Amino acid sequence: MPVYEIAALGAATCWAITGLISAGPAGHLGAPAFNRLRQLFVTGLLAVYVVATGSWRELDAGVAGPLILSGLIGIFAGDTLLFAALNRLGPRRSGILFALNAPIAAVLGWMVLGEDLSAKAAAGIGLTVAGVLLAILFGKRRDQLHAWETVKGPLWIGVALGLGAATGQAIGSIIARPVMATGIDPFLASMLRVGIAAFCLTVLLQLPIPAVKPKGPLTWKVAALTALTGIIALAIGMTLLLFALSGGKVGIVSTLSATSPVIILPMLWAKTGERPAGGAWAGAALVVAGMALLFMK
Repeated sequence: MPVYEIAALGAATCWAITGLISAGPAGHLGAPAFNRLRQLFVTGLLAVYVVATGSWRELDAGVAGPLILSGLIGIFAGDTLLFAALNRLGPRRSGILFALNAPIAAVLGWMVLGEDLSAKAAAGIGLTVAGVLLAILFGKRRDQLHAWETVKGPLWIGVALGLGAATGQAIGSIIARPVMATGIDPFLASMLRVGIAAFCLTVLLQLPIPAVKPKGPLTWKVAALTALTGIIALAIGMTLLLFALSGGKVGIVSTLSATSPVIILPMLWAKTGERPAGGAWAGAALVVAGMALLFMK
Protein backbone atom coordinates (compact mmCIF):
# COMPACT_ATOMS: atom_id res chain seq x y z
CA MET A 1 0.00 0.00 0.00
CA PRO A 2 1.40 3.48 -0.87
CA VAL A 3 2.90 5.51 1.94
CA TYR A 4 0.23 8.22 1.80
CA GLU A 5 -2.61 5.72 2.31
CA ILE A 6 -0.69 4.14 5.21
CA ALA A 7 -0.36 7.61 6.75
CA ALA A 8 -4.13 8.15 6.45
CA LEU A 9 -4.80 4.85 8.22
CA GLY A 10 -2.27 5.90 10.84
CA ALA A 11 -4.22 9.10 11.45
CA ALA A 12 -7.46 7.13 11.88
CA THR A 13 -5.69 4.79 14.30
CA CYS A 14 -4.43 7.75 16.33
CA TRP A 15 -7.96 9.11 16.66
CA ALA A 16 -9.32 5.69 17.66
CA ILE A 17 -6.63 5.39 20.36
CA THR A 18 -7.48 8.91 21.56
CA GLY A 19 -11.10 7.87 22.09
CA LEU A 20 -10.00 5.03 24.37
CA ILE A 21 -7.48 7.09 26.33
CA SER A 22 -9.93 9.99 26.79
CA ALA A 23 -12.61 7.88 28.46
CA GLY A 24 -10.83 7.73 31.83
CA PRO A 25 -9.73 11.36 32.34
CA ALA A 26 -12.90 12.77 30.73
CA GLY A 27 -15.03 10.77 33.15
CA HIS A 28 -12.84 11.78 36.10
CA LEU A 29 -12.75 15.52 35.40
CA GLY A 30 -16.01 15.97 33.51
CA ALA A 31 -16.26 17.12 29.90
CA PRO A 32 -15.65 20.90 30.36
CA ALA A 33 -12.63 20.56 32.67
CA PHE A 34 -11.06 17.76 30.63
CA ASN A 35 -11.58 19.62 27.37
CA ARG A 36 -10.16 22.86 28.79
CA LEU A 37 -6.99 21.14 30.02
CA ARG A 38 -6.54 19.31 26.72
CA GLN A 39 -7.05 22.45 24.66
CA LEU A 40 -4.64 24.50 26.77
CA PHE A 41 -1.97 21.87 26.20
CA VAL A 42 -2.68 21.66 22.45
CA THR A 43 -2.66 25.46 22.15
CA GLY A 44 0.77 25.51 23.77
CA LEU A 45 2.08 22.88 21.34
CA LEU A 46 0.73 24.79 18.36
CA ALA A 47 2.06 28.10 19.65
CA VAL A 48 5.58 26.68 19.84
CA TYR A 49 5.34 25.56 16.20
CA VAL A 50 3.80 28.84 14.98
CA VAL A 51 6.46 30.96 16.69
CA ALA A 52 9.30 28.68 15.59
CA THR A 53 8.24 28.75 11.93
CA GLY A 54 7.19 32.39 11.84
CA SER A 55 3.80 31.48 10.38
CA TRP A 56 2.11 33.87 12.84
CA ARG A 57 2.89 36.62 10.32
CA GLU A 58 0.13 35.24 8.08
CA LEU A 59 -2.56 36.23 10.57
CA ASP A 60 -4.65 39.34 9.90
CA ALA A 61 -8.10 40.61 10.84
CA GLY A 62 -9.66 39.21 7.67
CA VAL A 63 -8.98 35.61 8.64
CA ALA A 64 -9.00 35.90 12.43
CA GLY A 65 -12.75 36.59 12.72
CA PRO A 66 -14.00 33.52 10.83
CA LEU A 67 -11.42 31.28 12.53
CA ILE A 68 -12.46 32.50 15.98
CA LEU A 69 -16.13 31.87 15.17
CA SER A 70 -15.20 28.45 13.77
CA GLY A 71 -13.34 27.66 17.00
CA LEU A 72 -16.26 28.75 19.16
CA ILE A 73 -18.73 26.51 17.35
CA GLY A 74 -16.56 23.62 16.21
CA ILE A 75 -14.22 23.21 19.18
CA PHE A 76 -15.59 25.07 22.22
CA ALA A 77 -19.11 23.70 21.67
CA GLY A 78 -18.37 20.68 19.46
CA ASP A 79 -15.55 19.12 21.47
CA THR A 80 -17.23 19.75 24.82
CA LEU A 81 -20.41 18.05 23.60
CA LEU A 82 -18.32 15.19 22.21
CA PHE A 83 -16.68 14.42 25.55
CA ALA A 84 -20.02 14.81 27.32
CA ALA A 85 -21.35 12.16 24.91
CA LEU A 86 -18.26 10.03 25.58
CA ASN A 87 -19.00 10.09 29.31
CA ARG A 88 -22.58 8.93 28.70
CA LEU A 89 -22.23 6.53 25.78
CA GLY A 90 -18.64 5.28 25.86
CA PRO A 91 -16.00 5.56 23.13
CA ARG A 92 -17.66 3.28 20.57
CA ARG A 93 -21.05 4.97 20.39
CA SER A 94 -19.75 8.52 20.74
CA GLY A 95 -17.12 7.91 18.05
CA ILE A 96 -19.59 6.58 15.52
CA LEU A 97 -22.01 9.44 16.23
CA PHE A 98 -19.20 11.94 15.70
CA ALA A 99 -18.59 10.38 12.28
CA LEU A 100 -21.82 12.07 11.19
CA ASN A 101 -19.92 15.37 10.99
CA ALA A 102 -18.84 14.45 7.44
CA PRO A 103 -22.35 13.98 5.94
CA ILE A 104 -23.66 16.96 7.93
CA ALA A 105 -20.84 19.08 6.50
CA ALA A 106 -21.66 17.81 3.00
CA VAL A 107 -25.30 18.85 3.39
CA LEU A 108 -24.35 22.24 4.87
CA GLY A 109 -21.84 22.79 2.05
CA TRP A 110 -24.62 22.15 -0.45
CA MET A 111 -27.10 24.42 1.37
CA VAL A 112 -24.78 27.27 2.41
CA LEU A 113 -21.86 27.27 -0.02
CA GLY A 114 -23.67 25.97 -3.09
CA GLU A 115 -21.40 22.94 -3.39
CA ASP A 116 -22.54 20.04 -5.58
CA LEU A 117 -24.29 17.14 -3.86
CA SER A 118 -24.37 14.28 -6.33
CA ALA A 119 -26.61 11.23 -6.20
CA LYS A 120 -23.56 9.20 -5.13
CA ALA A 121 -22.87 11.60 -2.25
CA ALA A 122 -26.54 11.47 -1.19
CA ALA A 123 -26.33 7.67 -1.17
CA GLY A 124 -23.19 7.94 0.95
CA ILE A 125 -25.03 10.13 3.45
CA GLY A 126 -27.83 7.57 3.62
CA LEU A 127 -25.41 4.69 4.19
CA THR A 128 -23.56 6.61 6.90
CA VAL A 129 -26.76 7.47 8.77
CA ALA A 130 -27.97 3.87 8.47
CA GLY A 131 -24.65 2.61 9.81
CA VAL A 132 -24.78 4.95 12.80
CA LEU A 133 -28.35 3.89 13.64
CA LEU A 134 -27.42 0.21 13.33
CA ALA A 135 -24.35 0.61 15.56
CA ILE A 136 -26.29 2.58 18.20
CA LEU A 137 -29.43 0.42 18.34
CA PHE A 138 -27.96 -3.06 17.72
CA GLY A 139 -24.31 -2.62 18.65
CA LYS A 140 -24.40 -4.28 22.07
CA ARG A 141 -25.06 -7.85 23.16
CA ARG A 142 -26.82 -8.62 26.41
CA ASP A 143 -23.71 -10.30 27.84
CA GLN A 144 -21.49 -7.24 27.36
CA LEU A 145 -20.97 -5.82 30.85
CA HIS A 146 -18.04 -3.42 30.50
CA ALA A 147 -18.72 0.15 31.66
CA TRP A 148 -17.90 1.50 28.19
CA GLU A 149 -20.91 -0.38 26.79
CA THR A 150 -23.23 0.90 29.52
CA VAL A 151 -25.39 3.92 28.69
CA LYS A 152 -25.41 6.39 31.58
CA GLY A 153 -28.74 8.17 31.74
CA PRO A 154 -31.33 8.24 28.94
CA LEU A 155 -29.98 7.10 25.56
CA TRP A 156 -31.59 10.01 23.73
CA ILE A 157 -29.61 12.57 25.77
CA GLY A 158 -26.31 10.91 24.86
CA VAL A 159 -27.34 10.69 21.20
CA ALA A 160 -28.37 14.36 21.23
CA LEU A 161 -24.99 15.32 22.68
CA GLY A 162 -23.21 13.27 20.00
CA LEU A 163 -25.31 14.82 17.22
CA GLY A 164 -24.62 18.26 18.67
CA ALA A 165 -20.89 17.53 18.62
CA ALA A 166 -21.00 16.37 15.01
CA THR A 167 -23.09 19.37 13.95
CA GLY A 168 -20.76 21.79 15.75
CA GLN A 169 -17.73 20.23 14.06
CA ALA A 170 -19.46 20.43 10.67
CA ILE A 171 -20.48 24.07 11.08
CA GLY A 172 -16.99 24.96 12.29
CA SER A 173 -15.52 23.31 9.19
CA ILE A 174 -17.91 25.15 6.88
CA ILE A 175 -16.96 28.50 8.43
CA ALA A 176 -13.24 27.76 8.25
CA ARG A 177 -13.26 26.32 4.72
CA PRO A 178 -13.08 29.64 2.78
CA VAL A 179 -10.23 30.83 5.04
CA MET A 180 -8.29 27.59 4.60
CA ALA A 181 -8.70 27.91 0.83
CA THR A 182 -6.50 31.05 0.97
CA GLY A 183 -3.50 28.83 1.81
CA ILE A 184 -3.07 29.89 5.44
CA ASP A 185 -0.85 27.63 7.55
CA PRO A 186 -3.21 24.97 8.99
CA PHE A 187 -1.30 24.88 12.28
CA LEU A 188 -1.74 28.64 12.68
CA ALA A 189 -5.46 28.30 11.97
CA SER A 190 -5.71 25.42 14.45
CA MET A 191 -3.89 27.40 17.13
CA LEU A 192 -6.38 30.25 16.84
CA ARG A 193 -9.40 27.93 16.82
CA VAL A 194 -8.22 25.81 19.76
CA GLY A 195 -6.93 28.85 21.66
CA ILE A 196 -10.24 30.70 21.61
CA ALA A 197 -12.01 27.52 22.70
CA ALA A 198 -9.58 27.08 25.60
CA PHE A 199 -10.11 30.70 26.64
CA CYS A 200 -13.92 30.36 26.60
CA LEU A 201 -13.80 27.12 28.59
CA THR A 202 -11.51 28.79 31.14
CA VAL A 203 -14.07 31.57 31.57
CA LEU A 204 -16.92 29.05 31.74
CA LEU A 205 -15.26 27.08 34.54
CA GLN A 206 -14.97 30.26 36.64
CA LEU A 207 -18.74 30.77 36.65
CA PRO A 208 -20.79 29.58 39.64
CA ILE A 209 -22.36 26.72 37.68
CA PRO A 210 -21.97 23.36 39.45
CA ALA A 211 -22.49 21.36 36.23
CA VAL A 212 -19.30 22.72 34.64
CA LYS A 213 -17.03 22.42 37.67
CA PRO A 214 -14.42 19.62 37.71
CA LYS A 215 -15.89 16.39 39.02
CA GLY A 216 -12.63 15.13 40.49
CA PRO A 217 -9.22 16.49 41.50
CA LEU A 218 -6.52 16.94 38.87
CA THR A 219 -3.83 14.32 39.46
CA TRP A 220 -0.54 13.84 37.65
CA LYS A 221 -1.89 10.69 36.00
CA VAL A 222 -5.01 12.43 34.72
CA ALA A 223 -2.96 15.40 33.49
CA ALA A 224 -0.51 13.10 31.70
CA LEU A 225 -3.28 11.11 30.00
CA THR A 226 -5.02 14.32 28.95
CA ALA A 227 -1.80 15.69 27.46
CA LEU A 228 -1.23 12.34 25.74
CA THR A 229 -4.58 12.60 23.96
CA GLY A 230 -3.48 15.96 22.53
CA ILE A 231 -0.12 14.58 21.41
CA ILE A 232 -1.64 11.52 19.72
CA ALA A 233 -4.59 13.30 18.11
CA LEU A 234 -2.82 16.48 16.99
CA ALA A 235 0.95 16.16 16.99
CA ILE A 236 0.86 12.67 15.44
CA GLY A 237 -2.61 12.15 13.95
CA MET A 238 -3.02 15.53 12.30
CA THR A 239 0.57 15.48 11.01
CA LEU A 240 -0.04 12.09 9.42
CA LEU A 241 -3.24 13.37 7.79
CA LEU A 242 -1.53 16.48 6.42
CA PHE A 243 1.28 14.31 5.04
CA ALA A 244 -1.26 11.95 3.45
CA LEU A 245 -3.09 14.87 1.82
CA SER A 246 0.20 16.26 0.50
CA GLY A 247 0.64 13.38 -1.94
CA GLY A 248 -2.39 11.09 -1.82
CA LYS A 249 -5.72 11.32 -3.59
CA VAL A 250 -8.09 13.38 -1.45
CA GLY A 251 -11.02 10.96 -1.74
CA ILE A 252 -9.00 7.91 -0.77
CA VAL A 253 -7.17 9.70 2.04
CA SER A 254 -10.40 11.16 3.45
CA THR A 255 -12.11 7.77 3.40
CA LEU A 256 -9.20 5.94 5.04
CA SER A 257 -8.84 8.63 7.71
CA ALA A 258 -12.55 8.15 8.52
CA THR A 259 -12.16 4.46 9.43
CA SER A 260 -11.79 5.17 13.16
CA PRO A 261 -15.21 3.63 14.01
CA VAL A 262 -13.96 0.31 12.60
CA ILE A 263 -10.41 0.49 13.94
CA ILE A 264 -11.64 1.14 17.48
CA LEU A 265 -13.61 -2.14 17.60
CA PRO A 266 -10.65 -4.56 17.85
CA MET A 267 -9.03 -2.12 20.28
CA LEU A 268 -12.13 -2.27 22.47
CA TRP A 269 -12.13 -6.07 22.18
CA ALA A 270 -8.52 -6.21 23.36
CA LYS A 271 -9.08 -3.68 26.15
CA THR A 272 -12.37 -5.00 27.58
CA GLY A 273 -12.11 -8.69 26.66
CA GLU A 274 -15.62 -8.48 25.19
CA ARG A 275 -16.14 -9.07 21.47
CA PRO A 276 -18.17 -6.23 19.92
CA ALA A 277 -21.63 -7.24 18.73
CA GLY A 278 -22.37 -7.96 15.08
CA GLY A 279 -24.39 -4.76 14.83
CA ALA A 280 -21.35 -2.73 15.89
CA TRP A 281 -19.20 -4.25 13.13
CA ALA A 282 -21.92 -3.95 10.50
CA GLY A 283 -22.75 -0.38 11.47
CA ALA A 284 -19.11 0.70 11.41
CA ALA A 285 -18.63 -0.94 8.00
CA LEU A 286 -21.65 0.92 6.61
CA VAL A 287 -20.27 4.19 7.94
CA VAL A 288 -16.96 3.64 6.13
CA ALA A 289 -18.80 2.61 2.94
CA GLY A 290 -20.87 5.77 3.18
CA MET A 291 -17.73 7.86 3.65
CA ALA A 292 -16.23 6.26 0.56
CA LEU A 293 -19.22 7.30 -1.54
CA LEU A 294 -19.11 10.79 -0.03
CA PHE A 295 -15.44 11.44 -0.67
CA MET A 296 -14.78 9.55 -3.91
CA LYS A 297 -14.92 11.72 -7.01
